Amino acid sequence: MINEQLLNPKSIVVIGGSDDVQKPGGKVLKNLIDGNFKGNLYVANPKMEEVQGVPSYKDLKKLPQTDLAIIAIAAKFCASTIKLLAEEKNTRAFIILSAGFSEENEEGEKLEKEIVEIVNSVGGSLIGPNCVGVLNSNYNGVFTTPIPSLDPKGCDFISGSGATAVFIMESGVPKGLSFSSVYSVGNSAQMGVEEILKYMDESFDPETSSKVKLLYIENIDKPEMLLKHASSLIRKGCKIVAIKSGSSEAGSRAASSHTGALASPDVAVDALLKKAGIVRCKGRDELVTVASIFMHPELKGKNIAVITHAGGPAVMLTDSLSNNGLDVPHIEGPKADALLEKLYGGSSVANPIDFLATGTAQQLGDIIDACENDFDNVDAMAVIFGSPGLFPVYDVYDLLHEKMKQCKKPIYPILPSIVNVKDEIEHFLAKGRINFPDEVVFGDALTKVYNTSKPQAEKIEMPEVDKEAIRKIIDGAENGYLSPEQLHALMDAAGIDRAKEGVADTEDEIAALAKEIGFPLVMKVVGPVHKSDVGGVTLNVKDEETVRSEFRRMMQIKDTYAVMLAQMLKGTEVFIGAKREDKFGHMVLCGLGGIFIEVLKDVKASLAPIAKQEAHEMIQGLKSYGIIKGVRGQEAVNEDKFADAITRVAALMKVAPEIFEMDLNPLLGNKDAVVAVDARIRIEK
Repeated sequence: MINEQLLNPKSIVVIGGSDDVQKPGGKVLKNLIDGNFKGNLYVANPKMEEVQGVPSYKDLKKLPQTDLAIIAIAAKFCASTIKLLAEEKNTRAFIILSAGFSEENEEGEKLEKEIVEIVNSVGGSLIGPNCVGVLNSNYNGVFTTPIPSLDPKGCDFISGSGATAVFIMESGVPKGLSFSSVYSVGNSAQMGVEEILKYMDESFDPETSSKVKLLYIENIDKPEMLLKHASSLIRKGCKIVAIKSGSSEAGSRAASSHTGALASPDVAVDALLKKAGIVRCKGRDELVTVASIFMHPELKGKNIAVITHAGGPAVMLTDSLSNNGLDVPHIEGPKADALLEKLYGGSSVANPIDFLATGTAQQLGDIIDACENDFDNVDAMAVIFGSPGLFPVYDVYDLLHEKMKQCKKPIYPILPSIVNVKDEIEHFLAKGRINFPDEVVFGDALTKVYNTSKPQAEKIEMPEVDKEAIRKIIDGAENGYLSPEQLHALMDAAGIDRAKEGVADTEDEIAALAKEIGFPLVMKVVGPVHKSDVGGVTLNVKDEETVRSEFRRMMQIKDTYAVMLAQMLKGTEVFIGAKREDKFGHMVLCGLGGIFIEVLKDVKASLAPIAKQEAHEMIQGLKSYGIIKGVRGQEAVNEDKFADAITRVAALMKVAPEIFEMDLNPLLGNKDAVVAVDARIRIEK
């Protein structure tokens, strides 16, 4: 899809180029000229022979052979123009800035498809339409500003929104964040975020390629492609941060199961990004801050020294770090005492290390040296240094720059005084440094980076399941909920432990079944969806007389056609569910079970297949994990058995993709076993 003509064209024509730099065709031309494009530059404009000093062709047929066309004309003229360029001018790369395509109406969508067919027929590359363009070290093919100075070690940035791309660059550039390339994919007619990322993965060179990728995503059309290539890049040493917009619950479908209600499309997005190892952000400042953290050495541990000359920001940063899983450890001992002697009276080295508003560059250097060499319980340093504007602080920032070059531990500069010492900060940024002006935004972003899991393994080892038996059950089932007999057979084939149980629709049968399973028992109606709500569950049944009387009562409940008996087991109620989500495959969820799932909504999700380690991470990520581990004498749930059941449900989904929703709620977990006592599976072929 991406070709050399798009990446490094020897010639570019701006179709619709203009002298009016307030129009896209005029501004993109100006940006190309200002960026000193080294190849041949042309304009196609039917009314002019020269535009901004560049030769203009009134008749497109007279245009020389051209690698790349940047198009800024009305949508209705684009297809015929591209056809001529592709067939007669050997043009193999196209950037369509124009709007008026699939984002507008059906007619525009047809036009867009026609253009894609033309470009594909010659093996060409197409960016857009409805985009701001492409920016790389070879040319400034965008009609917007700012145009950041490009650095091969900067960020690669792919955006589904042109305006958002501009706003993100506007947020990042003043802080010192550098860019290597920018792709605004617009309507993604031929190539979207996924395809660009795929190219970056397949062409990745550890010596020359950027190691940081920023993504702004509006639609994930190819989740498997995104997962494969994002996780591959991260395994190669890259870092990826993304915003995926459109996460509101308004788009969630109504569903009849617990899993369906909890597993909104955004949960699938979250699970996908987590599985890939991508840090997910909610806003532009957070995205830029995470990207800026990625430009520093990797944080290897969770202990942060907060070095400050101002109390308030240090307290707020400490709160942010401590509340989100990082530590600001207490510093004490002879080496701490030695450091304190080098500081002014009233300073503190306990951490935060406060060297007062009068602190000097020399003292900051002494503190950084001690954190680097003397304090083993420090993994990184956050340095807060602003100014009331009384005197210049060039010496402080120069020292900070030098220490950042020398130290192995990451040092994060938090320079809040963007007005009082604007010149000094610009001097610092000119050295290739980045500023984090807000300590809480930085602290929240750093914890998010630290808490993001590594990507999934390239090959996931799934548990053994009886594929032949599973397929036989699924192939023989009709759409809708499986019968108890089908359910039991399916769970047995998947190796999911379940309670001894059976179903009967006559009183004598239920009595015989009770003797076979053994007391105590649970009785549940078969038919109604929410059994508890209709009085369709009776616990701890200990004798045949109760079995018979409860059977008679339950059979009177609306929609009931049978009664199920099961072993009365003891343990903590937990939950595993699965749901098929369009394009993403199956989400698998876990959490506390029973009524807690509705009240707490404390679940973790991942996409099938799921490795054992990932299942453990899901369980350990629950807010209720303390209950699962056992608390105040309560027996713990066997976490290994719980994780095994999660991986088996995920394996079942891969063998039986026709399963639309599945609830195991509850499973009863104790120190020896995790056993499903109720299950529902809905098939949609």
